[in-house]
Amino acid sequence: MNVTLNCDMGESFGLYRLGDDAGMMPLIDAANVACGFHASDPNHMRITVQRAKANGVKVGAHPSLPDLQGFGRREMKMSREEIANSVIYQVGALVGFLKAEDMPLHHIKPHGSLYGMAARQEDVAHGICDAAEVFGVPLFGMTGTKHEEIYQQRGIAFVPEFYADLDYAPGGVLIVTREHEAKDPALMAERCIRALADKKGTAVDDSLFPVGCETICVHSDTPNAIDIAKAVRSAIAPWR
Repeated sequence: MNVTLNCDMGESFGLYRLGDDAGMMPLIDAANVACGFHASDPNHMRITVQRAKANGVKVGAHPSLPDLQGFGRREMKMSREEIANSVIYQVGALVGFLKAEDMPLHHIKPHGSLYGMAARQEDVAHGICDAAEVFGVPLFGMTGTKHEEIYQQRGIAFVPEFYADLDYAPGGVLIVTREHEAKDPALMAERCIRALADKKGTAVDDSLFPVGCETICVHSDTPNAIDIAKAVRSAIAPWR
C-alpha cells in the first residue's frame, strides 16, 4: 500500500494570506486546491497549480458550499441538483487552470461542511457523485460513512482518508471546527502510525475506532502545519 500525504491549500484570497503553501508543497503528494467558494480566487488558484507542477504534486479540486464568509464551515440546505451544479462549476474552474499548465485533474475532495454533510446525507453524497462522474476522477472520503457507501455504490473510485491534524469524536465522527488549533506533531504522527499499522483512529476520549487510510491530510491553515507535515511524512515512510 502506497500511502500519500495530501493538503487542503490555495486558500488565500486577494491580499489576505492563509497558510504556507510554498513551504508545504515539497512535503506532500497531492494538493486539494480551493476553488473560490470558501476561499481562493483565480490568481491564487493558478499559482497553486503552478507550484504543484513545479514540485511534482498531483492536484485535486476542493469544492465547497458557497460560503466565503464562513470559510465553507457552516452547513447549508441545498438540493442534490444544487450540490452537483455547484461542484461542477468549481471543479470546472480548476480544470481550466490545470489545462493551462498541461496537468490532469487527479481527484475531488469536498471541503468543510460539504464533506461532513456528504458523510451523513445520501442526497448530498449523490450530488457529489453526480459531479465526479462528469470529470471521471476518484473521490477522497472517510470509511464507515456515506462517502464509502454511496461513492462505491455509484462505481466511483473511493480513496479512504485519515486526518492527521483534526480531532475525532468517539465512534469516528470528524470534528469540524471553524478554526484549527496547533497540534503536537509527535502525537499526530503517532496517530497516523496507528491508523496505518492497526487500522484504528483515536478519538478525543482516547477510544479507538476503525479507519481506512490510503491518504493522510494535513491542513495548510493549521498553525504549525509544516511541523506536522514533516513529522507525519517521516513517520509514514515505511508505508510510502
